[in-house]
Amino acid sequence: MAGAAGRAAAGRMNPRRALTVAVLVLLAVAAGVALLRSGPGGDDPARSIAAGLRCPSCQGESVADSSSPVAAAMRQVVADQLAQGRTPDEIRHWFTERYGDEVLADPPPRGPGLLLWGVPALVLLGTGYAAVRTLRPAGGRSGVPVQRAGGPGRRTTWRLGALGLVAMVGAVAFGAARVDRPADDGGSPDPAAVAVLLARDLEQQGRYDDAARMYRQALETHPAADVRLRLAFTLVRAGAPADAEREARQVLAGAPDLPEALLVLGLAQRETSPDRAPETLRRFLDAAPDHPAAGEIRRLLAPDG
Repeated sequence: MAGAAGRAAAGRMNPRRALTVAVLVLLAVAAGVALLRSGPGGDDPARSIAAGLRCPSCQGESVADSSSPVAAAMRQVVADQLAQGRTPDEIRHWFTERYGDEVLADPPPRGPGLLLWGVPALVLLGTGYAAVRTLRPAGGRSGVPVQRAGGPGRRTTWRLGALGLVAMVGAVAFGAARVDRPADDGGSPDPAAVAVLLARDLEQQGRYDDAARMYRQALETHPAADVRLRLAFTLVRAGAPADAEREARQVLAGAPDLPEALLVLGLAQRETSPDRAPETLRRFLDAAPDHPAAGEIRRLLAPDG
């Protein structure tokens, strides 16, 4: 009879232990809710993906919220790939392959951030094991719990320590993502590099006007001759030879015999100044007789070309 009563008493959870379990459950639920709220939500998959990408030419803005031309082009890429049937994970992988994890609003933990996620988990597991070993009632042969040395004071100390540890682990875990997150003042991908890669993708799709806008965006922060030449070639394809000629002449001002610049200038002049185009294209052939485009240019200059 006494043994049955003891087992029944042991089966009932101590109020203090019940309070501890309730607090732990509440903390876990709060953590889950916070993680869900911190992620990009919404029913629109295009906006949800764009909200998870950082705008390279902005500070602290996502691609979904930015009004920059680069962000607009990235949103269009997202929409195009969704229309092609790609999943959100595949689209994010497409961006990280080109621009690195820094393009993500919340890149995966690595370095110090990975340690801050891993160490608290290990500490919490170890402390939980020690707490179970310490606080578990020691049962006698009759099944009646036997009070361990230390009494209620020891259990109270463990409970308070456990609650403090859980709070500390939660704070460190939530802060880990911020520690490893790229800084707004330099952690984003190079906006000029992103614009050039987007422009090349647009060229491959035959969207030359959009590609030209991306090259111009890149030139604002990276006025390099190779980017200007890409812009000039794109303008020829977009049917804007006058603009292409102007860009090619800017390159030739710094490098008068650059074959690619002579080539694009000559192609543009076929529309703007047909009488001057042959001379420019011959200069191109003299500068680079073995250029991949040399054969086609010779055919254009032939009497029946």
